[in-house]
Amino acid sequence: LAWPRFADAGEAGLATLIRPCGDHHGKARRLAALGRYLRRAGGPSRLAGLTTDSLRAQLLEVHGIGPETADAILLYAYGRPVFVADAYSIRLLTRLGWLARRDLGGRYADVHEWVTASLAGRGDDLGELHALIVAHGRDRCRKRPRCAGCPLARRCVETRRSGARHLPTGSRTRGR
Repeated sequence: LAWPRFADAGEAGLATLIRPCGDHHGKARRLAALGRYLRRAGGPSRLAGLTTDSLRAQLLEVHGIGPETADAILLYAYGRPVFVADAYSIRLLTRLGWLARRDLGGRYADVHEWVTASLAGRGDDLGELHALIVAHGRDRCRKRPRCAGCPLARRCVETRRSGARHLPTGSRTRGR
């Protein structure tokens, strides 16, 4: 997993290594582009000296790196205080009533800026918050939510709005 090894592996070699991941050719192309960028930049440690805005702008220039991926790299690889406003985050914040789609439109940039500003300078907290949101989103807060036993059901707009239709029979009052 060392970056020089995947930078040297080339697209075909990477595609073979990540074949079980699905869309391995597309992902290999993007990983190879990231490897070339890291080599040109002198490696990840040299990039650490850049400001967050400068590093984000450079990452966004790399083929296959969009805002969500750039922010994940900034947060998890560099410990920068940015929020990854992925689908799990937008869904949960909307269902908790903290984010109204009409206010921010559920757009990545708006949610990213809003949460990052709300927790300014707290990179560790932002990483932990995002990790917890992803875990909750995979387990419970899916497109079709699993509200039964959800620790957030009392605060969830979706649960109240739906009349808890997502709760199994006999569980309509549990956890509320």
